[in-house]
Amino acid sequence: MSIRYLSNFAVGHRVGHTGGMLAETRFAAQSPLDFTRQHALFALQFKIYSDKPYPSTMNERKSTGLPDKIYSDILNRILEGEYKEGERLPTEHALAERFETSRPTVREALARLRADGIIVTRHGSGTTVARRPDPDVRRFAPLETLSDIRRCYEFRIVTESGAAELAAQMADADDIDAIQHAWDELERVIETQGIGAKDDFAFHLAVARASKNQFFITMMGFIEEQIVFSMNLSRNLSLVKTLERQRLVQAEHLAVLDAIRRKDAAGASEAMRLHLEHARDRMFGS
Repeated sequence: MSIRYLSNFAVGHRVGHTGGMLAETRFAAQSPLDFTRQHALFALQFKIYSDKPYPSTMNERKSTGLPDKIYSDILNRILEGEYKEGERLPTEHALAERFETSRPTVREALARLRADGIIVTRHGSGTTVARRPDPDVRRFAPLETLSDIRRCYEFRIVTESGAAELAAQMADADDIDAIQHAWDELERVIETQGIGAKDDFAFHLAVARASKNQFFITMMGFIEEQIVFSMNLSRNLSLVKTLERQRLVQAEHLAVLDAIRRKDAAGASEAMRLHLEHARDRMFGS
């Protein structure tokens, strides 16, 4: 079992990664004693426990064994329409025979699909397909990365809605201008039929900065690569759909901006939550 330590984002320390969009975050100290106290307060140490090291980007996630292969195989069959929404999957015994493995190994793969909301198991009725993700996801990302992408969305729904709520209370004129500028850049991306994942991240980062809370900003830096990866996938999917879908996403961004501009904290939180939930559901199905 590996343990990664994310530590020492403290007074004057840089957050984010080399080449990332996040600038330095500094905590001012009034005296050596204040410096020590602030360092003790803000020097956080996170222990992340996992069975394997977390990749620098979700696209680097490698299949680590048979559960991953079973997960990808079943998911691909759902995307292909072999297993349709509402239909039952083969039994654990049948799947174990197909993959020449044990039922616990099959259960591990099914547990991931269940956690992703793709299948549901009910006592007495077996396991059925709950939703079918967008089949085009296979064009832009390995299937085994989808679990990580969904978890990233779930985390962002909670944290970024809070950042937007605080931004509506704390944002000054410069913050509003920065969010507006990021939105304008996304408009140009649509006009030129670009992808704009980095521009999308810039918008969300501008909202986090407007909260005036360094922890929201630092959080965005820690997972910038994961966020941009999921945004790249989401925006590629929108690009191969209709212009109306791209405009819908941009309207969701505008709803966040407008709520922050009018200092509507509840409205900003709700707008950000709905935007991220809709982005998740456009990819994974609702």
